[in-house]
Order: sequence, then C-alpha cells, then structure tokens
Amino acid sequence: MLHIINFRKSYGDISVLAIDELRITPGLYWINGINGSGKSTFLKTLAGILSFDGDITLDESISLKKQSVAYRRFINFAEAEPLFPEFLTGWEMINLFTSAKGAPAGQEQYYIESMQMQRYLHQPIRTYSSGMLKKLSLVLAFIGQPRVILLDEPLITMDKDSLEILYQWISEKHEQEGTCFLLSSHQALADDRLSNARELLVAGQTVSFPD
Repeated sequence: MLHIINFRKSYGDISVLAIDELRITPGLYWINGINGSGKSTFLKTLAGILSFDGDITLDESISLKKQSVAYRRFINFAEAEPLFPEFLTGWEMINLFTSAKGAPAGQEQYYIESMQMQRYLHQPIRTYSSGMLKKLSLVLAFIGQPRVILLDEPLITMDKDSLEILYQWISEKHEQEGTCFLLSSHQALADDRLSNARELLVAGQTVSFPD
C-alpha cells in the first residue's frame, strides 16, 4: 500500500520527523502522539501537501515525487481545522473535488444527505460554523475512489450523531472498497467498528508501530 523510504522532514535546521523505512499495509490505523509530536505533519506529507526528503510510493508503483498528480488522486485528506476559500459555496467546493478526483456521478449525494447538509451548501463558506466546515471537509475526503483516506483529528467539533455517521462511512468504505484509513486522534478510537485499528506511534522525531 504505502511505502515510506528515507523520509526526512525538517523546518529549517530543526528535524521534525525521520523514517528510514515504513510499510503501511491496507487496514485501519490510529495515529497516536502528544501535541507537537508531528501527527499533522506526518499526515500532510503523506497527502503531498508538505515538501520532504525521501519518497513515498503507493502500491510500489506510484511515486509521490515522480507521479504527484496520479498519487494525489488516490490519497484523500481532511485537515483538523479545515480552511476553504470563503467566497465559494459548499456546492462549489464539492463540484471542484468531484471533477479533480474523477468521482462517480452522484456519489456525493449519499454523504451530503446522511449528514443533512443540503440546507446550507448553497451558502458562502464564510457563513459556516466549525461543525459545518468539518462536515464539508469529511465529505470531500470521501469523494472519488481513494485508496487511502487521511483524517486529522476527525472527532473534534463533531456532535454524537455526526460521529456515528462518520464511523459508518469509515466502516463501509473500508469493508466494501478496501480503503485504507489513517486517523489521528487524541483519544482512542472507541467505536466497535474501529476496534481493530492498528496503532502508529508518533514520538518526537520518529513514526513506528509500538510493540
């Protein structure tokens, strides 16, 4: 699935993350670590948002460094605190993503309707609450036919009913399409449907599977 090789991420002279080699096979993963340990940085580099040294390949054939457009088409990402152009509407953002990701026609309707977002998607994003922004970012992360979905702190600013729907989305996407999920969270993934999630530990400058 994902093969991380000779990975180094620094900000100036400060080394943030270093991974000699790490293979992430298909599955569910909980990325654990204290604040400032590099969880968001790790996910953003996997998503192709941040520059880094080394390389990341998908299925041993698509290199982030050499085939960045193809790689990003199969890797979807939702930020912890999403920021979108405030002058666009939710519908316009969704239409942009469905086009860029080559999504099946009408795929977005299931996600929009299950989160009951229809009433405000025609409004400019500047009018959205933090919860509405979070829901939009999650819908965008599920659009297309991603091989890997990266979710940074997906549980924050979400009410109980919305969390139940998100857990259902993850379970369905993983079981029906084999989509791999990497979720960062300050708390353990308590839902039974995610009970088999494997822990990835981000500690200081390293990322590893704990013993």
